[in-house]
Amino acid sequence: MPGLIGKKIGMISVFGADGKNIPCTVVEAGPCVVTQVRTVEKDGYAAVQLAYDEKSEKRTSAALKGHFEKAGTTPKRKLVEFPADFAGELKLGDTLTLTDVFTEDVKFVDVVGTSKGKGFQGVVHRYHFNGVGGKTHGQHNRLRHPGSMGASSWPSRVFPGMRMAGHMGDERVKVFNLEVIKLIPEHNLLVVKGSVPGAKGSYLLLEA
Repeated sequence: MPGLIGKKIGMISVFGADGKNIPCTVVEAGPCVVTQVRTVEKDGYAAVQLAYDEKSEKRTSAALKGHFEKAGTTPKRKLVEFPADFAGELKLGDTLTLTDVFTEDVKFVDVVGTSKGKGFQGVVHRYHFNGVGGKTHGQHNRLRHPGSMGASSWPSRVFPGMRMAGHMGDERVKVFNLEVIKLIPEHNLLVVKGSVPGAKGSYLLLEA
């Protein structure tokens, strides 16, 4: 069975049976519509494409309108293809809900999201450098600088992969084995222990 597309609602905290306060993230998981089914015979691999979150027809291209009409559904914002050996279980237009993928037996879930963008950051923030030099003996503007980036005489260049200042965040991040705290099927909500990548309202991929 494939995973589900979801949306990060926000964070809460709950009390466990031992009385400890547990930080949790609330995720809206589905419902998702099957908009394409790929088979080994036709496409060379088995997968299923799921669509999630309503989108106005005004902002949908003609090609995508036809794609959604073929599946018998309204336009959606997010399309994701999940590799799945479903053996003909899913058909075009089927709807997957939270309980179809995450049953009571599922105790852990993998979450994929896009981390928050931090813009251009220096090495202290980006890689947790301590900074170079002290604050005495005339030191005035080098505390947060990266220091040496290599030898000056040979090889006279900076090696690839050197940790330097640059763009931080806005990357695909996968978090493994987040504990499922609670399922709320009537509202398609999944509560997991800990944090997940992304800002509130960002899309997530959930894999059981």
